[in-house]
Amino acid sequence: MLNRRHIRLKIMQLIYALKVSNFEYDGKTEDHLLKSLEDIYDLYLILISILIEIQIKAESYLKLSQQKHLATSNDINPSRKFINNRIILQLRSNKLIQGELKKRKLNVWKLDNEYVDVIFNDLKKSDIYLDYLASSSDDFSSDKVFVISFFKKIVVPNEKLYNYLEDKNITWTDDFPVVNTSIVKMLNKSKVDSPDSYFIPTLFKDLGDKKFALGLLKLTIDNYKQYNEEISNKTSNWDPERIANIDYVILNLAICEFLNFPTIPVKVTINEYIELSKEYSTPKSNVFVNGILDAIVKDYSKKSLIIKEGRGLIE
Repeated sequence: MLNRRHIRLKIMQLIYALKVSNFEYDGKTEDHLLKSLEDIYDLYLILISILIEIQIKAESYLKLSQQKHLATSNDINPSRKFINNRIILQLRSNKLIQGELKKRKLNVWKLDNEYVDVIFNDLKKSDIYLDYLASSSDDFSSDKVFVISFFKKIVVPNEKLYNYLEDKNITWTDDFPVVNTSIVKMLNKSKVDSPDSYFIPTLFKDLGDKKFALGLLKLTIDNYKQYNEEISNKTSNWDPERIANIDYVILNLAICEFLNFPTIPVKVTINEYIELSKEYSTPKSNVFVNGILDAIVKDYSKKSLIIKEGRGLIE
């Protein structure tokens, strides 16, 4: 589920927060990072579960409509297409999903079901819902197309839902894009016979990504003073007070990658941290970060301090 850019972001945020504390690496520092990353999985499950709860809500709504004193023909014989949607039923009957929700105590929609009502009401009024019910197509493929469209166009943009989840965990603000993308990809590649385990992706792509996360965090903190000296040598013409604190963190992380992660190309490291500076620092930080990293790479390359595995990794 996680990509390395998001791992870098989480480490950047944690080290930035540590700048105002004791700034020493210990077991709690590692636990804090892993907890921050694990919380992303909670967001994934919560967003998956709202699809399930909305289908359950639709089922209850259908039963109540049939019991109206002055029920219309549509109330008496409503379309059952949505409550029979195959892919949501897959999620609903998935024992692994239900097990994870129970284990992590993520019964948020039972406690705050007004947000389920908000999404359901938006869904009922939408063209994608009405078109779906009116369509003659009735198979797994059409069900899947509808659910993806429903998630992307109604669930994801809903500001009330977004604000509610942001209030529950402020760090989720930066996690929504990666989680939403993962859910859409997962739904898009799902099949009628997908096993339960398919809908429970691993947090890290592989063990290497987890080692990368913990290693980058520890090595950057352990060598922060040394890396800052390198930065000072390359910024002698800059007023330190005018360099954004987040830029120091970004530069430290990049230097750490240059020196300690031989399989990551220099260009990849530079590009990744320039992108982070564009999004999380000042308007001109990306130019500053690019210039300093370029100078550091040239200096380190002359001193043969950057050792990369494979051809073309230093260029």
